[in-house]
Amino acid sequence: MGKGKRVLTKESNKKRRLTREEVEIKKGKIKRCFLTILAIIILTIIAMIVNDFVIIDNNKTTNLIINNKNVTSSLKQKILIEDDIIYLSKQDISNFFDKYIYQDEKTEKIVTTYDKKIAEISFDENEININGSDKKISAHAIEKDGQIYLPISEMTDVYNIEISDIKESNIVTMDSLEREQKRAIVNSNCAVKASSNFIAKTVDRVKKGDAVIVVSSDKGYTKIRTANGKLGIIKTNKIENEFLIRENMDEEKQISEKVNLTWDYYSEYVNAPNREGTTINGINVVSPAFFYLDTNGNLKENIGDSGKAYIKWAKNNGYKIWPMVSNGVAANKSLNITSNIMNDYEKRKKLIESIVNKCVEYELDGINIDFENMKSEDKDMYSRFIIELEPRLKEIGMVLSVDVTAPDGGDTWSMCFDRHVIGNVADYTIFMAYDQNGSSSTKPGTTAGYNWVKLNLVKFLQTEEINPNKLILAVPLYTRIWTTNSDGKVISNNSLSIKNTEAAIPDGITKQWNDELKQNYVTFSSGNNTKQIWIEDIDSLKAKISLMKENNLAGIASWEANMAYDDIWTMFKNELNN
Repeated sequence: MGKGKRVLTKESNKKRRLTREEVEIKKGKIKRCFLTILAIIILTIIAMIVNDFVIIDNNKTTNLIINNKNVTSSLKQKILIEDDIIYLSKQDISNFFDKYIYQDEKTEKIVTTYDKKIAEISFDENEININGSDKKISAHAIEKDGQIYLPISEMTDVYNIEISDIKESNIVTMDSLEREQKRAIVNSNCAVKASSNFIAKTVDRVKKGDAVIVVSSDKGYTKIRTANGKLGIIKTNKIENEFLIRENMDEEKQISEKVNLTWDYYSEYVNAPNREGTTINGINVVSPAFFYLDTNGNLKENIGDSGKAYIKWAKNNGYKIWPMVSNGVAANKSLNITSNIMNDYEKRKKLIESIVNKCVEYELDGINIDFENMKSEDKDMYSRFIIELEPRLKEIGMVLSVDVTAPDGGDTWSMCFDRHVIGNVADYTIFMAYDQNGSSSTKPGTTAGYNWVKLNLVKFLQTEEINPNKLILAVPLYTRIWTTNSDGKVISNNSLSIKNTEAAIPDGITKQWNDELKQNYVTFSSGNNTKQIWIEDIDSLKAKISLMKENNLAGIASWEANMAYDDIWTMFKNELNN
């Protein structure tokens, strides 16, 4: 039985021979499979060859390339081209060039700013005013389908760009003249692909000897822009002789180290202080009270011979000069004086022109705008003033610093500032970190507690999103001596300079350190009254400066120079250099 099973197994394993008909069928299948594969290969090769020569990236609408990036999908409105003038909508100007572009209701002009330029253009005259000078152009602003369009091809001086209208490819290119641009020469005819993938559509073709703009290179491939404005990829070995057309225009900061500014205040009724033969250890910027708005809203100066001597003294000692422009005199009479200027474009322009002229006349280094006590409803128009002032000062190499209060006060003290906009536009925003409890306070308290300063710095940096490199922390060189009666009512809160504080404290009075405020405190009797002083000294100021260092701010400012003693300046210098 075992042998029989083995015989059956062998027989079952024998292969049956295919019939001739079956063999022919199998051969047919193999042949068809081979032909199919061959056809696929041939079609793929043909497709690749055709793809190299057939451009399938034709634009139905005008494409916009800005600094080698196709931004067409981000356009709010289509580009208009009429009589060879290229128009871009106000919305798109805002998106790509000037987010603060503005239409003045009174003059009906469009006002736009960019870097060192401010321009105004109307809807009826082929003329543009750039930084106070009129220029004839070939078009004006237009309104179409409810949208405002500006003739951007006539405004290249404003935005510092070059524009090309490439009709063959229906592409408009705009390139910043402040950005690096490299070119190279194509060394062989080749297709420009949409990507570096093995199979990618052809967006353009270039020939040997063509010049192309080099955008970037990576892993053997280079992104280029062709003469037709098309962006695409070629192998890096297809180009040679790369050369630089222009370099990035990086601006040098006027002050490379931490700013150490002190205000040098004097009223409009007295002469500038005589600093001859003295120095202020460690400071690099002085801000004398040279300019103010009078009760008619005009810019006035208080310089004279003493002010000219002050300028000479500052320059001889290597101090930059950023004089104050104050609205204090005007605001003391009426808030309407500043308000009227802020709400009138022509008046803002007149004030700006006056400031620029004074900077040139006295060969200054910058300006410090110290406008306080303004209407909260004028917040946006005050921002407009700063927006319009910045390019005029930048054009002549001046630094613009703007003083603002803490964002937690009343309407005319705190709510009148848009700190985010000011912080974005000005070279420096100076946080006046004092008067936490000021002259109008009904309860005694510190002038600038550490915890209060710290909390408000968080608001500046996080809520208002101000770049720390543009934020200066201003500290007080004074405190207040608070006098309350037996009922606890404040009857006086006179300011007390830091240099005179010790003399105001009677002998035998013990100072108490408040670790939350990071300052010393004293209280003592005076007849039936009680006096309290939250002391500003080297320790309290050093604690506040530590916040500047922890947050990597641009530097410090101090109010004001006449209130300090020498050890304060030495401490400032040491802290800023450590």
